[in-house]
Amino acid sequence: MFNLDNKKMESVVSSFQIPVKPQILTDIQRLLSDVEPDIDSIAILIANDVGLSSAILKIINSPFYGMNRKISEIKQAVMMLGLKTVNGLVTALLLKSSFQGKSCISLERFWDDSLDVANAMAFIGNKVKNEIPVDMLYTIGLFQNCGIPLLALKFDDYKELLIEPNSSGVNSIVLEEDRYQTNHAILGYYVASSWNLPKELCLLILQHHDIDYLSDILGNQEQLTFAALKAAEHIVERVKRHNISPDWAEIKDAALDVLGITSMDYDDLEEDFAELLYA
Repeated sequence: MFNLDNKKMESVVSSFQIPVKPQILTDIQRLLSDVEPDIDSIAILIANDVGLSSAILKIINSPFYGMNRKISEIKQAVMMLGLKTVNGLVTALLLKSSFQGKSCISLERFWDDSLDVANAMAFIGNKVKNEIPVDMLYTIGLFQNCGIPLLALKFDDYKELLIEPNSSGVNSIVLEEDRYQTNHAILGYYVASSWNLPKELCLLILQHHDIDYLSDILGNQEQLTFAALKAAEHIVERVKRHNISPDWAEIKDAALDVLGITSMDYDDLEEDFAELLYA
């Protein structure tokens, strides 16, 4: 959807305050790169960060993960979730806390919505169970729009731009490009890349508003994840605001086809998610 060149990336780096990857994430990723990662060492690193460990335990014990019993120890959580999923969760949670400063939008509300999308993706993954890569679900749910806070921290008029698509029908990506010569998908791609997220996840962030992404069904994991993301976005928008999410009208049929569910199945997912969200 977008042509990335070196000049574009240099412009992004120089004009935006890209969050620096925290040392704890570097340390965890170094341990994960070992041929046989030491689960005890990874669990200790996470447990020593009270905010991070409590957030992970809260997530794994949420109804969206569908655990049969309460998980109370980080090592237990790491073993239950798997190293890839834990790495994704840690990365996403640290990213959330790294955006600081005066913003023209409520960052709290933004991250609440991102968290709900992440939960909806985990929920869809548990319900659909057709080879959706679980380790990518939560991370892409939280990361996909991480370029939005960068724009909101830099431009005072960005809030008005976010409202405009509701009346004009023009995609926010197009409006951002026109006004700022960049967009939140490109910014998100750069943040994800600089934080060493998997290349396929970075590309999904870059293309998450590309309505042609499912035009040629390949049946790969990236398309499954993309379809789950679009379905999750719409579920959250419907349940919380009774609106239609961006892109859904154009992409609904292809997304449901990739997920292997019918419109009735989707309606059931939406109803079940609403019950969990407001339980």
